[in-house]
Amino acid sequence: MNYTKLLIIGSGPAGYTAAIYAGRANLNPTLLEGLQPGGQLTITTEVENFPGWAEGVDANELMDNMRRQAERFGTKMLPNVATKVDLDVRPFHVTLDDGSEWTADSIIIATGASAKYLGLSDEQKYMGQGVSACATCDGFFYRKKVVAVVGGGDTACEEASYLAGLASKVYLIVRKPYLRASKIMQDRVFNNEKIEVLFETNTLGLYGENGVEGAHLVFRKGESDERKYDLPIDGFFLAIGHHPNSELFTSWLKTDENGFIITEGDSPRTSVPGVFAAGDVADPHYRQAVIAAGSGAKAAMEAEKFLLS
Repeated sequence: MNYTKLLIIGSGPAGYTAAIYAGRANLNPTLLEGLQPGGQLTITTEVENFPGWAEGVDANELMDNMRRQAERFGTKMLPNVATKVDLDVRPFHVTLDDGSEWTADSIIIATGASAKYLGLSDEQKYMGQGVSACATCDGFFYRKKVVAVVGGGDTACEEASYLAGLASKVYLIVRKPYLRASKIMQDRVFNNEKIEVLFETNTLGLYGENGVEGAHLVFRKGESDERKYDLPIDGFFLAIGHHPNSELFTSWLKTDENGFIITEGDSPRTSVPGVFAAGDVADPHYRQAVIAAGSGAKAAMEAEKFLLS
């Protein structure tokens, strides 16, 4: 049985920042990096909205710098995934994918949230080359270009409206004959001359030589008047929701209807004392690296306070 005073589960901006703060507080944290060290940010290319990088920074470079900074302050990095937890016992008990077992006096959950995709092979093929799940992160690269947004809810309408302020044209691809978004968001879309809504439309695939150059679409799929056609675009944005990576903890922690961990007020404290949540796993709204990093700092400070008490 292995023991650590503080176990951080997750290695995105929230997890690494928590490790930096915890390390500087002499908590000697252990961090589980999981299957994707650096988190969701590493599937994008350049980050232009992280403070301190005037000319932007490569996403992988940013996360590697955070990792090395955490190691500098004594964080023990493990390339493992947590497969089982028990938050009823003290210290907490965690089993890893290699079969090893750990106990910890405090845990910071920073497992993030995964964007939902359509399941097309082309989405992975063009990831970072025209495919994105974050308009706020990547919209800047599509100034005066033509883009498409997939989805019909509030998030999709919000993303389309945001992109309309940058792109020359925005297509909103909606598989239903109506929008699920709230009335105010629908009005915002319909009143924007740059946005064209393509109802009853599904995406079959993407094409392009050196990145996305267009999408293969089908109108009224499976109906008698089905029509397939190609739509030239420069960028393809997914806005069909995010899935928080919280399944491992839902037996113990309070979550909302979508699985995001509920924390107390503006703090990272969960419903179990000594367990804290940071980053996208507890953030259904913003999903930004700088916000995740800030929440990681708060989680480490709260964990320090808990351990001292």
